[in-house]
Amino acid sequence: MVPMPMLLPSLFILYRSRSGRGVRSPDDTLVGGEDNLRFVTFEKEGRLEPGILEGGRLSGIRGAGFDSVVALIAGGADAMARVREWTQGAAGEAFDPDATKLAAPVPRPPKIICIGLNYRDHAAESKMATPDVPTVFAKFPTAATGHRRAIVLPKNSTKPDYEAELAVVIGRGGRHIPEARWRDHVFGYTAFNDVSARDFQMATSQWMMGKTFDTFAPFGPAIVTADEIEDPHDLDISLTLNGETMQHSNTREMIFRIPALIAHLSSVFTLEPGDIIATGTPSGVGFARKPPVWLKPGDEVRVRIEGVGELVNPVVGE
Repeated sequence: MVPMPMLLPSLFILYRSRSGRGVRSPDDTLVGGEDNLRFVTFEKEGRLEPGILEGGRLSGIRGAGFDSVVALIAGGADAMARVREWTQGAAGEAFDPDATKLAAPVPRPPKIICIGLNYRDHAAESKMATPDVPTVFAKFPTAATGHRRAIVLPKNSTKPDYEAELAVVIGRGGRHIPEARWRDHVFGYTAFNDVSARDFQMATSQWMMGKTFDTFAPFGPAIVTADEIEDPHDLDISLTLNGETMQHSNTREMIFRIPALIAHLSSVFTLEPGDIIATGTPSGVGFARKPPVWLKPGDEVRVRIEGVGELVNPVVGE
């Protein structure tokens, strides 16, 4: 599957549960408890539409008045209150959840910021020194894709690899954000796969060319709001390839935690609503295995993060 057209607006759905027990999505992903909101994006007749999934019922919410998830995030508490009020009283157009395709929760992120070598065991398996400062690189927005969308392996690379990561979604933007105020700037979290073409990545000292092929930034299926995650530094994280566990760790093993990352990044550039920060991967990546394990057409990759959800992507050739 090719990437979503660039001109599509970035709209959203809300996964919502009014019962304390929660509901389940068509993919059997647990969706939060009472008053929890989870934002995703779905496709209708070739375009992206906003809506809400409640008790297995998917309803359009374009009438709430937001034309992009970034606009809603930037609106802060007032925007969230407006959406909550609208969903209490409006039914909206209904869709069949089982027949609905998801895109990335933010289809065109302002920035996709990635942190390399942020787990000690991954730095060791990569035969690189544990960094003294965060290792930062970026992916272009054209790399973004969503849950159950295909990772397209480029025909000019022979060493495509996977990396399970917890991603932070920035809410309120800013420069020079102190570590103590990091929570004021986090809108939520999502699962992320930092797909990497190792031959391109390692060809120079600059990693970005191996990281930013189209579809090499799958994330989703939803944005879980920050209030649902008490401590993002204590979450089980794993990746399976065709059902076999390849990575399994906990976010407590991060070298640079989210407060330090937000402070460091914002000391250099402005963080904006909807920016994605992929916080690094644990050990178990394909290139470090003996023999190496590369992604190939027909594979299925699943990234699962405790409390956040499971991101599933098939793999196809270009």
